[in-house]
Order: sequence, then structure tokens, then C-alpha cells
Amino acid sequence: MSLHETNKIAIDVDNVTKRYAEVTALKNVSLSIHDNEFFTLLGPSGCGKTTLLRTIAGFEGISEGDIRLFGDSIIDLPPNKRPVNTVFQQYALFPHMSVMENVAFGLRRQKVVDSEVRKRTGEVLELVQLSGFADRLPSQLSGGQQQRVALARALAPRPKVLLLDEPLSALDLKLRQDVRVELQQIQANTGITFVFVTHDQEEALTMSNRIAVMSAGIVQQVGTSRDIYESPENKFVADFIGDTNLIDVEIVETDGRQATCLLLGNVQLICNNAKGATKGRASLSVRPERLSLGDASNSSLSGTVSRLTYLGTDIHVAVNLEDGEVIDVRVQNSEDARIPDTGDIVGLNLELDAARVLMN
Repeated sequence: MSLHETNKIAIDVDNVTKRYAEVTALKNVSLSIHDNEFFTLLGPSGCGKTTLLRTIAGFEGISEGDIRLFGDSIIDLPPNKRPVNTVFQQYALFPHMSVMENVAFGLRRQKVVDSEVRKRTGEVLELVQLSGFADRLPSQLSGGQQQRVALARALAPRPKVLLLDEPLSALDLKLRQDVRVELQQIQANTGITFVFVTHDQEEALTMSNRIAVMSAGIVQQVGTSRDIYESPENKFVADFIGDTNLIDVEIVETDGRQATCLLLGNVQLICNNAKGATKGRASLSVRPERLSLGDASNSSLSGTVSRLTYLGTDIHVAVNLEDGEVIDVRVQNSEDARIPDTGDIVGLNLELDAARVLMN
């Protein structure tokens, strides 16, 4: 996926703070979302991602800051005056209305003429692959089909921005995976800016142009999926996105880009990803797939296999170091894979560019 050629900013969130009595749900949040971008707000429950989405929609006011849509402030506009639509976690379809009537609802409220309503309803039903379901009631549809009706209803009035609040959470895993692909295709076909809220890291990584990782009302990092996964800026991002090993080290020498680290008091490692590092205590973030197992006699770092976890495509090997720290190694499941047994002493081999220094 690529951003729109003009790189125009669709949404500017400028130092937004949101307070509920003594609780601060958003703390000086600033970010820019591009036109025609699939942008994801990612974080654990209670991190502020849905609150931020609701402030963009107008369902929540803000305590401080500004929100601009294509350059114009919208904080004083009520929800029905903002050119955005929202798809909620619960689809909120009208049970007594047919699919066509549900999709047409927003258009009729805008007093669009009947001929245009029929034309536009047909277009969006075709877009979400439900043309043959126009006369059915929501109760006659599967969960995935209901989700697509909710999406069609939100798209029908041609919003400039579509907000999606965990719309896939009620679907089973296989259906979620299928709908992810459909959402990406719909966003690409319509060119509408999508702002997607999820707590699911895999969803965010696979669907997004860019991701904002949030925790405790603060945006921790904004970047592409690769940026977020390969180059986390702090321990929260490293630990929340996928699996990682956070290894305690002492930085004994650094030029701000490369660092010499001591592990277990005497094991020396050179880390190339050490931007901003200073001498002192730190952590190394190492993804399990960037480690490999070898002969303990030929490795500077070794440990004892304490657990094997079979996951089909790969096998997770837990290795206990002498200080009790557990390192997770991911071994690809193949005929050539050398899988140790529990209790074996193995060496740990680390790719030179695999570890990222994160200051404590």
C-alpha cells in the first residue's frame, strides 16, 4: 500500500487532551493522518484509542487542543455536521429494515432524491459484495455479512473519513482474516481515509499504511508496520508489538549509534541499533526469529532448554540463561530444523543487526 500522491493531510490532531473528572484519557496527543491512508490506532484496553476516535467523530468533546479535517477545525461541529462516518464494534443495524433500507438510511436523512438513493445503495452493495442480499433482513445474514452491511451504510453518504471502532472483534478468526483483506480492498477502491481502532497487533501490522501505538493516553510511536516492529522506540512498543526478548544489559561504550553491551556481567555484545544510547543500564530488544540455536561450545551465550511449544508453522524454544532470564527462540518448522530436547544446553547466536538498544 502507498499513500496518496499529494500526501495531503486529512486529519490533524493537535495537542489534544481529554479529561473525565480526575482521569486524563488523552494527554497532549498530536498526530497527522494522510488523505487516502489506512491508519490504525493500536493499543491495549483503556489506552485512549477509542476515546481519540470518538473525539474525531464528535461523540466526545476535548478539554484542550484542536482537531482539523482537511485544514478546518471541527471541534465545534456536532457529529452530524462532520463529514465522517463510524462503523462500530456492534453493527447497530435496524432489525426491521432490509439490507437496502439499512444502507439507504443515511442518504434518506440527508434528503437525497430516491433515484440517487437507489443508485448509490446499489453501488455500495456491489462494493461490499452483497448485491444479491438487498431484500434480506439482518437476522438472515451471517456475522461477516452484517459487518459488510454496516460498512456499506457508512460508505453510502461518501464521507471524507471513515472511522472503524474494532469492527472485526465479534468475528471468528478465519472470518476476521477474510474481512481484513476485503477492508483493505474497499479502502483502496474508494480512496477514503480509514482510521481503524484495534487491540490486535496482527490486524494492525497486516492492514495499515501507518500505525499509532498508544498507552495510557499517550502516543508512544507512529510509523509503518516495519518501523513499529523492527525499530520500536521504547520498551512498551517492543513488548506490545509481537513477541520480543527484553534482555537487561550494561552499556559500557557507545557513539550514539553503535553500542558495546555487557550481558551476565562478562558476555560482550556489539549492537548496531543503538541510536541515542548512553552508558548505563539498558535493555536489548531481540525478536525470537532473529536468534538461532547452535553448539554451546561455539557461542558466547548459552543456556538450558526449559520448554518447547509447538505452534505448527514454527516451534518456540525457551532457553534459560544462568541468571534465570528466559530467552525465547523461534525455530521454523521444517524437515531440516534441528529441534533440541528439554534439558539440552544450547548456544544462542544473535544477528549483528537484530538487537535494538532501549534505554531504561
